[in-house]
Amino acid sequence: MENKQEKDVCEVTCVDEQKVRNVRSKLGQENTLDVATVFKALSDDTRIKIAYALTIEDELCVCDVANIIGSTLSTASHHLRLLKNLGLAKYKKVGKLVYYSLDDDQVKELIQTAFAHRTKTLANK
Repeated sequence: MENKQEKDVCEVTCVDEQKVRNVRSKLGQENTLDVATVFKALSDDTRIKIAYALTIEDELCVCDVANIIGSTLSTASHHLRLLKNLGLAKYKKVGKLVYYSLDDDQVKELIQTAFAHRTKTLANK
């Protein structure tokens, strides 16, 4: 019995040179490694939980984050520091406490969009 799977590759070569030039010129102007680093940081389950928590609450102290993700203060602090170093989060010190928040609305929108996409994809299955 023959397997009739749909092929997901072109069966012939057909290149639209104008589209290729257009996209290549725009890619050449962007630092895709920086963008990839953002997605790499958010691809970690613990960090995406933290980032998502920071879309729900505008700011959380390290102790709150540790309790939310079920980790030690050290682990939570490590992940928060990485998000800060990549420009995704910022912090402020208030007395003996350190509060983190997302760096800007674009980061918040990126995370919310990813979760909305996931919800939509699951609903369409």
